[in-house]
Amino acid sequence: MRGWIGIVAAVSLLAACSRAHPPGGHGSLGLWVLAEGSERTLESPEKIAQLVERAQKLGVTDLFVQVHRAGKSWFPSTHADDSPYRAIRAAHPDAPEPLADVIARAHARGIRVHAWFNCLALAQNRDAPIVQKLGRQAVQVDRQGRNLLDYPQGNVPPPDNQWLELETPGYWLDPAVPAVRQFLADTVDDLARAAPDLDGLHLDYIRYPYALPMTPGSRFRGLDFGYGELGKAAFAAENHGFEVGDKWDEFRRARVTELVTALRARMPKSWRLSAAVLAFAERAYLTSMQDWRGWLDQGPLDFAVAMAYTRDDRLLRYETHALHGGVGGEKLWLGLGTWLVLDEPGHAQKQIALAREVAPPGIALFSYDALAAKPAALESLGRP
Repeated sequence: MRGWIGIVAAVSLLAACSRAHPPGGHGSLGLWVLAEGSERTLESPEKIAQLVERAQKLGVTDLFVQVHRAGKSWFPSTHADDSPYRAIRAAHPDAPEPLADVIARAHARGIRVHAWFNCLALAQNRDAPIVQKLGRQAVQVDRQGRNLLDYPQGNVPPPDNQWLELETPGYWLDPAVPAVRQFLADTVDDLARAAPDLDGLHLDYIRYPYALPMTPGSRFRGLDFGYGELGKAAFAAENHGFEVGDKWDEFRRARVTELVTALRARMPKSWRLSAAVLAFAERAYLTSMQDWRGWLDQGPLDFAVAMAYTRDDRLLRYETHALHGGVGGEKLWLGLGTWLVLDEPGHAQKQIALAREVAPPGIALFSYDALAAKPAALESLGRP
């Protein structure tokens, strides 16, 4: 019996090591997989099998599989709208649960799976369960006191729309509302119960929305968010009144960090926490209240993926070198907007090579769906 136990332990250790140390000497290679993209991969066992097979051919070590978007979930949940999950189960009642199927197939090939979890953006879903339960107070309010629920199609109303637009239109949740943080943490609880064998939780839209053109903080006139009554009242109680400026910006930044910390607290200890973050750290810090360098430097993130999406290779080279050299750079993956360059033969490979110049711990490609739609590009990326 001891001999068999030793063999099982050795096999388990070998599998774990194969996921921890990717081949090729280039660090990890990640692939973002959309829930509602062109492939809709989680909706059939055949597509899941195809995903994992293609990922292995590409040399992928990590899959970031979208399981929570716009208040909807692709896992059983008593908090999010889990109708996508229930529809898949109804269509394939005899198949394994979709997320469990991805995990099992990926782990069998030495590939890690992270649950890609959109946090504060609801897209156009104004009827998300969190809004139904918490009401308008859950949704962001701009400096003029307008709730995003009153924005037409979630974008800037007139007359401001003549010179301003949201960088990501839609309805956004306010992390300064304690019940919002609690609701999202409870949703992560649902995920952990549904898929404990995941390798990590990957956060997205973990920031405030912002308008274009951007303003670097509330000291400057412009369109920014976080002016709901609960947030303003909490700030005023801490600061003997309300006033925009550096303290107000730091208060909002701290609320996003508080949410990240709360979500980490609900994760199984074996998971790693990561986030997709804005590539320009100053913009992230000053405009969207996303202090991702602080999250890497002091916790709670294990790693971040900077979304360095551009067609401009010179800019990409500047970005990758700057990102790698900054605080937390040793934990920073580089995310490439592969979908932008797939119509240009060899361009995706060139950008991967540029990113590898700085030897990042990982590179992630956006996205699997874009690659699957271009079979020739997918094939060329998979060639040694």
